[in-house]
Amino acid sequence: MKRTLRWHVLPLWLMVLSATAPGLPAQSGSLYQQEQQSPGPLVLGNSSWTLVEPPPVRTFRLHDIITVVVDQKSQVLSEGEIQRRKQSNFDALLANWIKLRGLDVIPAPQNNGDLRIQGLLNQQYRVQNELETNDAMRFTIAAEIVDIRPNGNLVIEARKIIRNNNEVWEQSLTGVVRPEDVLPTNKVLSENIAELRIHKRELGHVRDGYRRGWLQRLWDRLKAF
Repeated sequence: MKRTLRWHVLPLWLMVLSATAPGLPAQSGSLYQQEQQSPGPLVLGNSSWTLVEPPPVRTFRLHDIITVVVDQKSQVLSEGEIQRRKQSNFDALLANWIKLRGLDVIPAPQNNGDLRIQGLLNQQYRVQNELETNDAMRFTIAAEIVDIRPNGNLVIEARKIIRNNNEVWEQSLTGVVRPEDVLPTNKVLSENIAELRIHKRELGHVRDGYRRGWLQRLWDRLKAF
């Protein structure tokens, strides 16, 4: 009877020793393990199976090259109409006049009657204008980082010249862009560039075919009507 009781008590002593010994691991269901392992804060990173972390923001250095995609569109629609009418009537009668006799001022008789002026002015002015313009500019150009401001914004500058026989195309661009606006493909859209300045010029026979001459430009500037 005593031998049987000893064999039943022995497993209980082993369980107590395994739970309280510092060098032995505690059981998964023991209170001792729950006190030692405090769960961390529940965040999306360690609780979601479908979370895709965004790529880190790329760091840029001076003289790095990024591609600028220029896609500028503008549309202007303006209508105006002016109508002005003016009508004036005037009637002037000179009833008395004076003349000088020595140092004296005396009335001057009007032998031919009183002088009288009558007139009528009728003026009408009407102007009607309508203006509609559509402009579009699309091209890509490689820009160089020429400065990095203290807040991290990038100052970019680009220039491209293409010459084909007598035809020349010149394109230049400057502006300021945020690093997070640069796409993973190393491209940035022109709509995300601040202080954007674009200069595009064409030279050659094609340009000469539709450009105005200096006399026509002078006439357009100075013409009165």
